[in-house]
Amino acid sequence: MLNGQLNWIANFIWGIADDVLRDIYVRGKYRDVILPMVVIRRLDAVLEPTKPAVLSMKATLDKAKVANQDAALKQAAGQAFYNASPFTLRELKNRSKASQLKADFEAYLDGFSDNVKEILAKFKFHNQIPTLHEHDLIGALIEKFLDRSINLSPFPVKNDDGSIKLPALDNHAMGTVFEELIRRFNEENNEEAGEHFTPRDVVALMADLIFVPIAKQIKDATYTVYDGACGTGGMLTVAEDRLRAIATENGKSVEIHLYGQEINPETYAITKADLLLKGEGQEAENFRHGSTLSSDGFPGMEFNFMLSNPPYGKSWKTELEKMGGKDAIKDPRFIIDHAGDPEYSLLTRSSDGQLLFLVNKLAKMKQDVKTYPFGSRIAEVHNGSSLFTGDAGQGESNIRRWIIENDWLEAIIALPLNMFYNTGIATYIWVLTNKKPKHRAGKVQLIDATAWSKPLRKNLGKKNCELSPEDIQRIMDTFVDFKETPESKVFPNESFGYWKITVERPLRLAADLSPKRLAALRAACKEAKEEPLANLADRVAERIGPGPHMDANAFFAVVEADAEEHHVNTTAKRLKMLREHLCTRDERAERVIARTHKPGKGKGKGDADPVHGLYAATIDGKTVVIEYEPDTDLRDTEQVPLLEPGGINAFFTREVAPHAPDAWIDPGATKIGYEISFTRYFYKPPALRTLDEIRADIIALEKETEGLLGEIIGTTVGSGRHAAASGGRK
Repeated sequence: MLNGQLNWIANFIWGIADDVLRDIYVRGKYRDVILPMVVIRRLDAVLEPTKPAVLSMKATLDKAKVANQDAALKQAAGQAFYNASPFTLRELKNRSKASQLKADFEAYLDGFSDNVKEILAKFKFHNQIPTLHEHDLIGALIEKFLDRSINLSPFPVKNDDGSIKLPALDNHAMGTVFEELIRRFNEENNEEAGEHFTPRDVVALMADLIFVPIAKQIKDATYTVYDGACGTGGMLTVAEDRLRAIATENGKSVEIHLYGQEINPETYAITKADLLLKGEGQEAENFRHGSTLSSDGFPGMEFNFMLSNPPYGKSWKTELEKMGGKDAIKDPRFIIDHAGDPEYSLLTRSSDGQLLFLVNKLAKMKQDVKTYPFGSRIAEVHNGSSLFTGDAGQGESNIRRWIIENDWLEAIIALPLNMFYNTGIATYIWVLTNKKPKHRAGKVQLIDATAWSKPLRKNLGKKNCELSPEDIQRIMDTFVDFKETPESKVFPNESFGYWKITVERPLRLAADLSPKRLAALRAACKEAKEEPLANLADRVAERIGPGPHMDANAFFAVVEADAEEHHVNTTAKRLKMLREHLCTRDERAERVIARTHKPGKGKGKGDADPVHGLYAATIDGKTVVIEYEPDTDLRDTEQVPLLEPGGINAFFTREVAPHAPDAWIDPGATKIGYEISFTRYFYKPPALRTLDEIRADIIALEKETEGLLGEIIGTTVGSGRHAAASGGRK
C-alpha cells in the first residue's frame, strides 16, 4: 500500500490526464500518453546532474569519429541509459512556438539511448505527438510534469535556506508510484486487463507457494526468477520482494535476477520502463519481446523459480504456423522422449495454448539438484480446461501424464470465483517442482479454497472478491500441513491416470443372394467393368440358393472355390463389392473371421486370449487361433482407472463381458490418459429437505389452489344465478 507522499504523487499524475487530455483522448487511451511521459520525466530528472558530462563526451566522441558511443555515454551519465540531445525538459518548457517545441521535443526523444528508445517505440509514443501538437498539448504536458509541487527526481528539492521542501524519490519509491499508475489504468481498462494483469493478492499467494516451503533452504546465493508471460512485470517484482524478505527473515543475503518475455509491445515496454525507473537498468536487459511459444527468448537457460498467468482460451494458431505446423514441429520443449515414445507430443489444440507455457517452464528447470537442493519451483494459473481437456493420447492429456509420471506436481489450488478483472470463471494455481520433499513423493494435493476470500467494497471489472492476508495464510497452512481435511485431499499420482480401452464386437454378416440383390450387383459390376464378378455371383447363387445365408465365412469359401475353378482373381476390390451388395449386418449371423493362425504366431499375442480377441478353435482337426473382424458400428471405449484392482482384465470381466460375451479389447488401441476432476472430489450435494418440510409445502399449495378454485367457481356460479334470475323476471 502506498504511503501518503507516494499516494499524493500518484494522484497528481493521475489528475494530469483529466486536466490535459480530456476531450482529446477517450479515457481508455490516457495511458498511451501518461505512462511514457512518467518514464520520460523520471529519466530526465535522473540525468540532469550528469547532462554536461554526457554532452562533453558526445562532442569528444563525435570529433574522434567514434561510431559505437553507447558504453562511453552510459559511463558519462553514470546510468544504464543516457540522453545525448542538447535538451532537457526544463529547456523545452520555455519554447514559445508550438512548431519549434514539436521539433525540439522529437529531437530530445531521439537523443535517448537505444534501450529507452525501444521502450518509447513499443509504447508507440511518437504516434501521439501529431495529436498532442495539433491541440497544442505538448507544452502543457511538460509543464504539468515539471510542476514544482511534485518531485519525480532522486534528489530533494530545497528551499532557499537549504531545508528540504520536497523529499527525494528514490528508485524503489518511483517504481512503486509507476506500478500504482499501471494498476489504476489496468482497472480502468478491465476488459483487457486480465490479459496481462494478475491481481496482487493472487500473485502474493503464488509467491508464497514457491518460496515458503523451501525458506529454510535459501542460502547466501544468486537466484533467478522467470515469467514467460510477464505482462507488465508485476508478478516478477512481487516475487522478488517476497524472496528477498524471506531471505532476510532467515538471515540470508541473496542476489536476485529477473527474466521475462512478453508478446504485447506496450506491456513489454512497461516492464522495461519499470525496471529502469527502479534503477535496475541491467535487469531490463533480461527481458524479451515476442512469443514465448514460437520464439523462446531464453533457449537452454534454467531458472530457480518460475511463475506465470498465461493467456487461457486463446488461440496459438499463428505461433503454430510460424513453427512450421503441427506435423513439422521439432522443438525439444514440445516433442520429447517419454513412456518409450521418442516423439511424444505435448502439442495442444491450436485453440488454447495455456498448458504450453507450463511445458516451457518445465523445460527450464534446474537439473543439478546437488547445487540446487530444491531444484526449481513453479506456480502457474490456469482455468479448468487444463485439468481435463484432451482425450488420452492428445496433447493436454499427454502433458498431464508427463508431469505426473515424473512426479513434478505438488498441488493444485482451486481459487474463489471472480478473482480476476475480466473473467468470473474458475481458476486454479498449479504448484510444481522437480525436487519434491520426501513426504510428498508420489502424491498430489488438491486444495479447495473457493470459499476463502473476502468481498470487495466495489467491484473491479468482474473481480468482486480478494484473498485477504488471513485467506492466504489459511491456504499456505493447508498446503504446508499436507493433511486430509474437507478442503484438502491427498492422492497417489496414479489416481488421476486411466487406460482408455477400445472394446470391439464381432462383425456378423448374412449373405443375401436374392434376385433383387443380384440385380443391384450386376448393375454395379457393369458400371465398374467387373462383369466376371457378376457371373461369379450368379454361379454361387445357383449353387447354394438365395439365402439368406447366416455364415458369411461359408459364403466366401464358396466364392473362393468358384473363383479358383473359373480362374477369376478375387481382388480386394471385388470382395468389397460382394460384401457391399450381397451382405448385411445381422446379429443372428455367425461372426466374420478376419484371419486364423497357429498358436504362438500371428498378430499380437499368438495364443488364445478371448479378452484380446484371440479364440481357440479346431478346424480340419487342427488347433488354430481365430481373430474375428470387428464391427466398427459397435466399437466402444471405456476408461479404466490405473488403480483398478486386477487391472484392465478384471474390469473387462466385471463390467463388459456379462453384457457383451462376444466382446474383446483391442490391445493395440489402448492408451494412457490423465485428468483431474475437482468436482468428483469436492462436490457437496445440497441438503435434502425433510419430509415435514415437503408436506408443509404441499398443504400450503393445496390451500392456495383451493382458494383460487373456489373464487373462480364461486364467481362463475354466482354470475350464472344472477343471469337466470334476471331472465326469470323478464
